[in-house]
Amino acid sequence: MEAVKNLFSYRQYWAKRFGIAPVLPMSRAEMDALGWDSCDVVLVTGDAYIDHPSFGMALIGRLLEAQGFRVGIISQPDWHSPDAFKILGKPNLFYGVTAGNMDSMVNRYTADRKIRSDDAYTPDAAADKRPDRAVIVYSQRCREAWPDVPIVIGGIEASLRRIAHYDYWSDKVRRSVLPDSKADILLYGNAERALVELAHRLAKGEAIAAIDDLRGTAILRKEVPAGWIEIDSTSVDRPDVVVPHPNPYAETPSGSPDGTPCNPGAAPQQAGEVKPDKLERAHTAIRLPSYEQVRDDPVLYAHANRVLHLETNPGNARVLVQAHGGRDVWINPPPIPLSTEELDGVFGLPYTRRPHPAYGAAKIPAYEMIRFSINIMRGCFGGCTFCSITEHEGRIIQNRSEGSILHEVEDIRDKTPGFTGIISDLGGPTANMYRLKCRDPKIESACRRLSCVFPDICVNMGTDHGPLIQLYRKARALRGIKKILIGSGVRYDLAVKSPEYVKELVSHHVGGYLKIAPEHIAEGPLSKMMKPGMGAYYKFKEMFEKFSKEAGKEQYLIPYFISAHPGTTDEDMLELALWLKANGFRLDQVQNFTPTPMALASAMYHTGRNPLRKVSRQGEEVPIPKSGRTRQLHKAFLRYHDPANWPLLRETLKRMGRADLIGGGKKHLVPAWQPAGAGRSTIAPSPLGKGLDKKRPLHGKLSSSKPSR
Repeated sequence: MEAVKNLFSYRQYWAKRFGIAPVLPMSRAEMDALGWDSCDVVLVTGDAYIDHPSFGMALIGRLLEAQGFRVGIISQPDWHSPDAFKILGKPNLFYGVTAGNMDSMVNRYTADRKIRSDDAYTPDAAADKRPDRAVIVYSQRCREAWPDVPIVIGGIEASLRRIAHYDYWSDKVRRSVLPDSKADILLYGNAERALVELAHRLAKGEAIAAIDDLRGTAILRKEVPAGWIEIDSTSVDRPDVVVPHPNPYAETPSGSPDGTPCNPGAAPQQAGEVKPDKLERAHTAIRLPSYEQVRDDPVLYAHANRVLHLETNPGNARVLVQAHGGRDVWINPPPIPLSTEELDGVFGLPYTRRPHPAYGAAKIPAYEMIRFSINIMRGCFGGCTFCSITEHEGRIIQNRSEGSILHEVEDIRDKTPGFTGIISDLGGPTANMYRLKCRDPKIESACRRLSCVFPDICVNMGTDHGPLIQLYRKARALRGIKKILIGSGVRYDLAVKSPEYVKELVSHHVGGYLKIAPEHIAEGPLSKMMKPGMGAYYKFKEMFEKFSKEAGKEQYLIPYFISAHPGTTDEDMLELALWLKANGFRLDQVQNFTPTPMALASAMYHTGRNPLRKVSRQGEEVPIPKSGRTRQLHKAFLRYHDPANWPLLRETLKRMGRADLIGGGKKHLVPAWQPAGAGRSTIAPSPLGKGLDKKRPLHGKLSSSKPSR
């Protein structure tokens, strides 16, 4: 992977003389108190401003401040006019625009496209504090406020909409957010490198239109520049005959799911593609089917989505180009991951770890959730098709040092009001991927696989949990620390590779319940999710129960499941419902699959094709639970115990020829009778996750008679 400039090696901007702000200002009065006549950068966000590294605007703002820039924040502005976007004055360098920590559409709507009644990222959870498609709306208002100020968009909403994408809420393919927002540049993924370099180049007087070479950015162009080689995406991954998958875990040139090499020094090559040398590859652009083509042709949409995912490794990704009318969206390769030293620097900035004082005593649910938690790493190499973490943060794990993490534990202990000695989480996207990496950097930089753990763990992926075990031990030994809990989801197929880790986790870091995510038990949906089979679950469960007993603790697993995922049939959901009943699980809050932009599972949902392999017009068609009734049914199967769901389930069981499951016995799924007043279920999924029924006891082989928290 190419050498890059250290994030903190830039010469600081002259405004460093103003020093560190207690909090980044949200008003002119705060700017006056700091002695500022203007802001160099104004960040606009759909979230409340919480000065904590778990919130993107605080992290980006403090990082720019460390570079010497004066940064102001406009939080949840009134978007109906440009007035609210002028409150900090005209930015000297640029507006930075984000929807917030969540996509605005996911934030505002349930999986059934119903408006949520609350917003976890808003004071007192107030709803309607952000618009639909916030990046587009905010950018347009910024342009109206100061037409000549550059606009930089980023965050997860912009990141996942960087190319033409299926939009679940309008049920159509939309253009890239870049032309729709009329922004000057889009930053995707963890954007620290691109943002810092962009700010310094603009500060030196470089025009934003001339800055076109930053990794992790997308811009608009009228044509491919001279000196570049353009190849068609169909030569990289031909949307034609589906060929059998080679062994994706062989340490040979056939070691990638698409047949491209995983061995050191080899460059991916497909039929019809001329193999370029290293220099040519760095100046090669892959032309995807245009917006108009993918809008009108589901097969080309699935093909383009597959190619995008194959070009996400920073070690070998090439530029992607997609025409939108008369202009191209030009997507530079992903950013080089931050080193441990750089990530430590980012998390070590002078955050107050609190909401801005302007919010007074208001409660912000998202802050309350992470108030005593610590993010120890970034990224995820799981590649789950329904998840946006891999697409946004990448597959390469970026780790903080042990010292940095322990220092933050002490900071929480000493500085955070209300701390009782319990750290709620030492984790990240996945709790136990800390310091796990490919055994060989050359293999890693050449690999184009979609997952390092599906259908089994790659032979090149290290599974040593030793550094994480040592971190746990040192953290809980700190003075004043009573308990370290692990709140992030544990990847149990990795955990079972280290019985010592499972014992450490179960003996010291489970607060009675541990959440894990099988997501389903049937092969059909699991294969489309790129999730492991139930064998790893049962092995982990056995270890969990063994070590809990040895520790003298009564502890329980909380499994999460998704309904209506692509690849799921009614029969699959019935199988899962019977498994849940046989094992005594009664789920309370359940999650119907929500197609999010750019996800592989969303491509399946929209096209009915499988982008996990070469896309073909004659190839595999994926069953899609798309109708409202089917989605309601699949959700009802997960809540088989709710009387409101019994009429629908009885009707369905009869249709499926399984009326034998209707009755009052232990082997029956639903009773034949209906309690008075129990109608069709109207339970909506929770925006903050899934859990077990808080009113019903658990029982059976996999749990006990203890209720969930």
